[in-house]
Formats: sequence, C-alpha cells, structure tokens
Amino acid sequence: MQTTFPQLLLNHAAQRPQAPAMREKEYGIWQAMSWADLALLVEQVACGLHQAGLRAGQHMIVVGANRPRLYATMLAAQSLGAVPIPLYQDAAALECVYPINDAEVCFAFAEDQEQVDKLLEIREQCPQLAHIFFDDPRGLRNYDEPGLASVDELVAAGKAFASLHPDFFKDAVAQVKPTDVGAMFFTSGTTGNPKGVVHTHDSLLNRARAGADFDHLTNAEEVLAYMPVAWIGQNIFSYSQWLACGYVVNCPESAATVTIDLKEVGPTYYFAPPRVFEGLLTSVMIRMEDAGALKRRMFHYFMSVAQRVGPQKTDGKALSLVDGLLYALGNLFVYGPLRNNLGMSRVRVAYTAGEAIGPDLFTFYRSIGINLKQLYGSTETAVFVCLQPDHEARADTVGVPCAGVEIKVADNGEILVKSPGLLKEYYKNPAATAEVLTADGWYHTSDAGFLDAHGHLKIIDRVKDVGRIKGGSNDGAMFAPKYVENKLKFFQHIKEVVAYGDGRDQVCVMINIDFDAVGNWAERRNLPYAGYTDLAQKNEVYQLIKECVEKVNADLSADALLAGSQVSRFLVLHKELDADDGELTRTNKVRRGFIAEKYSALIDALYNGKTTQFIETQVKFEDGRTGSVSATLKIDDAKTFAPVKAAA
Repeated sequence: MQTTFPQLLLNHAAQRPQAPAMREKEYGIWQAMSWADLALLVEQVACGLHQAGLRAGQHMIVVGANRPRLYATMLAAQSLGAVPIPLYQDAAALECVYPINDAEVCFAFAEDQEQVDKLLEIREQCPQLAHIFFDDPRGLRNYDEPGLASVDELVAAGKAFASLHPDFFKDAVAQVKPTDVGAMFFTSGTTGNPKGVVHTHDSLLNRARAGADFDHLTNAEEVLAYMPVAWIGQNIFSYSQWLACGYVVNCPESAATVTIDLKEVGPTYYFAPPRVFEGLLTSVMIRMEDAGALKRRMFHYFMSVAQRVGPQKTDGKALSLVDGLLYALGNLFVYGPLRNNLGMSRVRVAYTAGEAIGPDLFTFYRSIGINLKQLYGSTETAVFVCLQPDHEARADTVGVPCAGVEIKVADNGEILVKSPGLLKEYYKNPAATAEVLTADGWYHTSDAGFLDAHGHLKIIDRVKDVGRIKGGSNDGAMFAPKYVENKLKFFQHIKEVVAYGDGRDQVCVMINIDFDAVGNWAERRNLPYAGYTDLAQKNEVYQLIKECVEKVNADLSADALLAGSQVSRFLVLHKELDADDGELTRTNKVRRGFIAEKYSALIDALYNGKTTQFIETQVKFEDGRTGSVSATLKIDDAKTFAPVKAAA
C-alpha cells in the first residue's frame, strides 16, 4: 500500500487521536504530544509556511536536535509538496553553504540561537535564504534580521490562515503523491562536495515497512531519538518507521542527558552506530575498575560465563543444567543490573549500523541478553538492505537480504543492490547518478564482500580501501584497514584508529586513545598528566596500547586471509581526530585519504624506521578560533606472529 508521510500522520490522528506520538523532556519532565495535537501543529506550520511562500518542489533545510517542532516542520513541508533537507546541527557554518546553495534553499528551520547565528553568518554567501524560523527564542530577543521569525509567529499566522481556509491542509496533503520527492539527504562528502541523495515518499516508507515487518514492530514500541536527524539511519528509525508503525518517539533534553534519559525511557527498539556501543561499554569498564575487589571478581567471573554461553542463550539455544544455572545467577547479580544501567532492560531489538562493529563488542552485548543485531544499508538505499534474523545474528555478517532486495557480487568483489528503496538520483548530478545506478536498476555500493553458504552477506571493506601488502614477508597478502581498525577499537582504551599498508611492506597504525578511559587508568596508578597530548605520550600509555596491538596481532595470525594485516609499528596521536578539523565526517567516519595528506610526516616516519617525529597541527576550537598543537611523538614496534596453520 503506497502512501505519504503526511497522509500517515492524518491516519494516526484519526485512528488514535489521544495516543502519544512524541515525548520531549524539558526541565527534567517528560511532556507528551498526542497524534491529534501533532496533526494540528503540522497543519498550522504548513499553513504558515504556505503564507510565507513555500511551494511544492521547493527545498527547506531543518537544522537542530530531535524535537517535536523540528519533526512537525518536516511534515509540514512534505504536506505542501516541498522537500525537507536535514543538516547536521554540529556542522560548521561554512559546511552548510554548499547544500543550501546547491538545493537553492529559501526557507530554514533553526532550533536555537546557535543555529540561527550559523545561518546568519553565511547569509551573504546564500542570498536566496530569505526565511529563517527558530524554535527556542532564548538569546534572540534583540535580533532584528529580515526574514527572521519564531515558529510561534509561524504557527499563529498558520492558525489564522487555517481558520479562513479550513480545507486547505487536507487538500494539500491529498495532492502529494507517493512518487513525489519526500526528502533529501546530503552525503558526508569524504571525497569532494557532498551529494544530495533524493528519496521519494515511497522509497523511504517501503524500506521502513520492510524493516518493521522483519522485526514485527508495532505501535507499542518506544524509541529514543538522539542521533542527528541528518543521518539517514536516525531518520529511518525515528521518522519513517515512526510514521509507518505509529510508535512513540522520545526526544532527550540534551546531548548531556542522553544516558539518563535512556534509562528513564527504557526503549524497546534501539539503534546506534558502533561508536555509541563502544562508549557505553567503556563507561561500564571504567566504573568496574573503580569498584571493590569482590565486585570486580564477581563481574569478571560471570562475564566469562556470559562470553562462553550467553550468545547461545540469546540465540534461543538450550543450555546444560549447570550452564543454565550459572547464567541465571549471572543474570541476577550482573547481567540484569548491567542492562538496566545501560538503559537496555526493555530492549527487544537493537541494531547497529553505519560502520562495522568489532566482533568482541558485538558478542559482549549479545552475551548479556541484549538482542543486538547488525544491518547493512546506506543513504542511497534508504538503509534497509540486509538485516539479521533473530537467532541468526553473527559478528562477521550483516544479515540476509530483506523483502524486495536482490544482491549480486561483481567480478571485482563489489556488492550490487537492487531494491525499492534506492535513491531516485543525486540532485543536479546526473554524472554521479550514472556512476552508481545502472540502466537496469542495480546500485553500486562500493563495498567489497560476498554471500556465504547460509545466504548472509559479509562485508570486507570499501572496494577502494581493500589492498595488498607489497614486499616483505607478507608480500601479496590482503590488507583490509577497516577490519584492523575495528579490532583495535574494541579495547576500551582506544577510541580511533587509522591503518595504512596498501602497497607497502607492512601495516602501520595511528591511534587515538580514549581520554576518559586512559585518564581514569592513569589516575588509579598515580600517573600525573597535563592534558590529552601529555597523557598520549607517556611511556606507560604506550606500553598499554602496545599490549592491545599485540593481542590484535595474535588474533589476526589465526585468520588465514588477514594474517598479513598484522600491525608492525604504531604511534599515538597528539590530538583527537575531529570533524571540525576535517579528519572525520559528521557521522564520525575516518577520512583516511585526508589524514594521510595532513599527517604525511608521521606516515613517513612510521615507514622509515624512525623512533620519534615532531609534528605541529592546526586545530579549530568550538568558538571558531584556530590554534595549534605540537608534540614530539614516539613511534613503537609491535610483535607480530607467524600465521596459524589450519589443522589438516
């Protein structure tokens, strides 16, 4: 059944008018908004936008955190046949210029003073940006800018218009077709300017329903919406599936309260990239290290039980009487309280996506009874391509093709996808569209992988990143940087890794320590430090990281395919990789090529056998100022292991 986002809103408002659609936490109190109230707000905003001049086919950016009024504005734009474009709220002002100009945006929704200031700063470069509507008025009382108005004013104008034209909104919604453009998402632009990915109402809702049917989602689910709306993963889970299923979306008070809000909401359906799961686990491990000796021993004992039998339990397999009893005790004393502390005591289905998750991290969550699964997709595929069925979740696959999806593997190992959820086009970029979409409807994912004997898809790395070691004892061995990086990032003391080795005689990595985890580790050992740069270069920290690297090497040596990817040399960077410095995308993916250019002196030192290297790096602060960080970095060797030969 084809339909549109605003039509689904009206359906829920008619069928379940008083049921909660959204909750928002303000001043520590959760406030609910019903479907009827939301529909009324959307009507008023839509009428206000129409009066302001927004018409079908035009674009409107929305920038801010997950908030009911932001969602209402997206729905209002869609009700008029216009196209919402969510942008990242933490993007620098200059990063917004290209999307706004490329899409010829005249209308903007800005959450608060920070976002308004950002848009006003670039207004001279975006002269067509005539209307900016803000939600939170704090700090904006004395602003006097043409076209700047509050959402309250927009709602008041819309309310007056609706009273004079009572049928306008429903008539406008009726004119919107499923094949019309529903939203546009800009890619992170790792190689050049971002591209606008154009999706129809149908492509987004088709995939939302496919995912909902796969996991038997109902309107009883509870979801916490805390990731950026501009990331299509968050958008699908808290917007498209929200409207397809009619469940409740909860908006946290702020980024700082997400952990607390997660515990209060107790979501039943949870979605986060691996980085979030890594952060949650790191915080748990830090607290356990500060616990008493008895608690630590109990935790480690029962976690060893969980690691051994937990995944079988979560997969629905029978345990022996002894293992069942031990796991039940572990659940009482450790796993249950741990799930509650993580805010996941009610989670029925949890997904991770965006990048590969470390197998040990994946197994940890499943071992304590959380049904964590992986999915595979992208902005261009409206997320849902492959999903892991319950009881078939494995760390080394991303699941089976879901309803409507076909997959084939090209001769070079690239995954090709055919799906109802494919992008319509890249906006105003037919050449880029032709590069990824074949005439017969296959989408080039740029990911290398294969379907295993059970029909599960395995992703190795990006096609362009999979390389070969040249020279040395591992000449010709496969090198998959992401795989190596993810194995290292499982360790709580390591936050980010950048691996190099393609076309070289060995693998070398640059590492970011996790400042909180390593700082806590250092304090318990009475190891003084003046800040990140100082801590990162401590001999004791290097020894700690070296142990992690060598454990990964030992694991890699047991993998016949990737034994040659063992890390020979490493260094710990003097600063954290940052999206504001261009080193990460806004979705926190490493920009490996950019980093290679920026830190070429460090890479040369790694491969030239140096033991130290001076580096000075320019950094950008949150207030827009620039400065520099310099240090003499140590470079260390890591022990590598002979490949383990498989038994005959």
